[in-house]
Amino acid sequence: MGDIKYKIVVVGAPAVGKTSLVRKYTKGEFHKEYISTLGAQFSRFEETIENDKIDLILWDIAGQEAWEVMRKKFYIGSSGGIVVFSHAPGEQETISEMQKWTEELKSNCGDIPIMLFGNKIDLVDNNEIAMNSTLEGSDANIEQLIKKHGFTAYYKTSALTGERVKDAFQSLVHTIYNRSK
Repeated sequence: MGDIKYKIVVVGAPAVGKTSLVRKYTKGEFHKEYISTLGAQFSRFEETIENDKIDLILWDIAGQEAWEVMRKKFYIGSSGGIVVFSHAPGEQETISEMQKWTEELKSNCGDIPIMLFGNKIDLVDNNEIAMNSTLEGSDANIEQLIKKHGFTAYYKTSALTGERVKDAFQSLVHTIYNRSK
């Protein structure tokens, strides 16, 4: 088979770590300073599955409301999507905003695989989110959201430490690849 290109859009509220996740996956880097994405940021990365070279174009899309009108154009031609929220203390509202991002992706992209990434997992106690169902970001509450919105998969990630970042992106790439066979 020849070269394959997949466009993957990464969306979510501002400052949840979308850019950091993409940078960690594509370059293995993490930068602590926060710089707001203007419109969209593009990254390329190459994966190989079953001897097929896959050229990934990752669109890191700005989460600020000012970009809402432009975002619809950014979704055109997407093969897969990632919705990112933050597990960090004080950023739990990004979980409730996740519904908006999911609906926006589905209405603009149709039936593409969409994965959910709960980022900044390094800032919370994994046992607490596993056991404490009163937390909005608890495993039980996230499991309900996964079922409700039909996410292909859910990954707890850390752009800082790299935890599950590569696995999460590769899982989406494999899902897209297998769907296109």
